[in-house]
Parts: sequence; C-alpha cells; structure tokens
Amino acid sequence: MSQQPGSFNGLDMNLGNLYRLSDAQTRSISPENFTGEKGKGGMARPEDNKEPNRANAAGAARDLGQGWKVNPFIEIKSGQTFTLAEIDGSGAIQHMWMTPTGVWRFSILRIYWDDEKEPSVECPVGDFFGMGWGEYAALHSLPVAVNPGSAFNCYWTMPFRRKCRITMENINHEAMRLYYQIDYTLTKVPDDAAYFHAQFRRSNPNITSDYVIADNVKGKGQYVGVYMAIGVNNNGWWGEGEIKFFLDGDTKFPTICGTGTEDYFCGSYNFDRGGKYTEFSTPYSGLPQVLRPDGTYRSQQRFGLYRWHIMDPVRFSKDLKVTIQDLGWRHDGRYLPQRSDIASVVFWYQSEPHHTFPKLPTKDELEVN
Repeated sequence: MSQQPGSFNGLDMNLGNLYRLSDAQTRSISPENFTGEKGKGGMARPEDNKEPNRANAAGAARDLGQGWKVNPFIEIKSGQTFTLAEIDGSGAIQHMWMTPTGVWRFSILRIYWDDEKEPSVECPVGDFFGMGWGEYAALHSLPVAVNPGSAFNCYWTMPFRRKCRITMENINHEAMRLYYQIDYTLTKVPDDAAYFHAQFRRSNPNITSDYVIADNVKGKGQYVGVYMAIGVNNNGWWGEGEIKFFLDGDTKFPTICGTGTEDYFCGSYNFDRGGKYTEFSTPYSGLPQVLRPDGTYRSQQRFGLYRWHIMDPVRFSKDLKVTIQDLGWRHDGRYLPQRSDIASVVFWYQSEPHHTFPKLPTKDELEVN
C-alpha cells in the first residue's frame, strides 16, 4: 500500500528515521520459537523428543528445565530440507543471523516470496554471506557482516506481501548443526516495493574468459550488488577484466562498461601495497579474503570480493545481463584470457514474476577443490 505523507510503516529503518513511531510489529523466528508467534518463545522442555520441537540441548538443560536454553539449534540430516521460517501476511525480513557447521557450499539457502513454486533466492549459504571458499574471513559491510567465530549476518531488506518461506537443504553426506535467528516485521508493504533476489553461478574452469554474473533477468528492478569467489590458475596479476552491464535490450555493446576488476570493486592497482595484496572491508565494497598458498602473484591463489550498489543501484526497466572478463597479463605486456575458477552471487530487486534460474550445480560441481 502506498504511504501517505507523514505516515511510516517501519519497513526500512535507518538512523534517519529511528525516532519515528510505527504500527509495525516485530517478530523473530529461531529454534526456540519456530513460528515467531507472540509470547511463544523458549517453551521447549527437556523431555520433548519430537521434531521440530525436539530439545536438542536437553542434556545441558536437564537441571534447569523449561525456559533455560532447551532447544537453541537444529540438526539437518544428510539429504534433508528444513523449513527455517514460514510467515503469513505482509512485512519484511530485516535481519538474518546463522552459524552453520559442515561444508558451507553443501548447505543450500532458498527463499520463496508469496506463493512461489520456484525460489527467488537459491544459493550455498557460505557464498550468500560472502564466504565462498569455506574459510572464515572478517567481513564488515552494511548489508552483510561476518563476525568471529563464523557468525553470518544479513541486513538486506526483503519485503513480502502474502507469505515468506525460507529453507535450508543439506546435500552433504553428514548431518549439520544450525543456530539461526530470522528477525522480521509485520506491516503494510508499499506498492512500489520490489522483491529481493539472489542467484548463484559457478564456472570451474571458466573456459570462455568472459564470465556471466547475471543473465535472463526480466522485468523492472535494480541490481544491488555481487559477491565473487575467484580462484586464479596462473601466475601474475589476474584482475584486468572489465565488467559490463547490458540494460533494456542492449546487444553487442553494454550501456555501462568498467575499466578493470579491482576498479569495479572500488580498489586500484592490483589491490597492491608494498608488493602484497591488501585485504579491506568497507560498507560498500571489499576484498576481505585472500588465500595465499604460494605467496603473492603465484598460482592457485583465491580471492573473495564484494561490491554493494546501495548508493548507486543499477536500474533496469525490461531486462539485465551482467558479465565480467576473466583477464590477466602475459609476461610480455599482453592480456591473458584466463580460465579461472569463478563463483558468484548476484543480488537484485525486481517485480515478480522472475525468470527461471539456471539449474544449481551438482554437489561435485559445487565443491571447492
């Protein structure tokens, strides 16, 4: 519903409007309150042994009983898909926190808006939170934060009008443990509010040297960012590739063309200070992770990068395609078309329905190796 002048629905809070009152209702889902209902948190008892309200911490709580951290986590068995949240009504997800065990590439996060049969978010949980290589690195940005020891936080605002369903699938051969909390608001959603989307891709190796970040995005919306995990299979500097945004019918040539990979991620000159790659993490962009098995400018290095278009979303009216060149240097001053291991998660908002996502890679194709 469109907001009248002076009204406030509490959908998207920030420092500039925290003082304003709202009729929005705050709710939270966790293993201690699977439904998010008012006054229904912390009700598990140590003797409960049925799913989903099983008392997973019954042993630790046996002397204290109900109300004392009886069921703070869940176990997701191999091959199982667990519904983390199912919310009826209109509102928005405002914060998600989780700390999954196991192999992060083998835990698949999916989010469905309203009555969707296909998800608008489908992504390995590590990549969704900027940890594509399965190893912790501190990440400090506005919409995503990863804190010690392996605490994944997401602050993307995700509105829904009738329903929200969030699931986690464990495709690993072992069970995983998950602590999680999903904080949301129940409120009216403006007519012009678009739906949040996130899509994972991987090419290993990228044989075309021209990697597709997003394609077949149909509708009206805005691109708001990307996370990339790049594994380099050659020596030397690897990030000469230009990013290209093809908007609303662009064919051979894009409307937006960057000047280099590190430039797009808001760095410069190879992210190099004193002959070494320099990690950084800021509100809108970062290189939070550099894995150095052989030292700077040696092969088999791996990099995690993010760029959030919060102040500068890329808007499209009909369609969007985004590519980035996989380009390095030969030793004699010529460009080198590379064949890197590249995975990415693209984030955007759009009106529904969205175009069908590419099929998620198989378990073997997802594996970091």
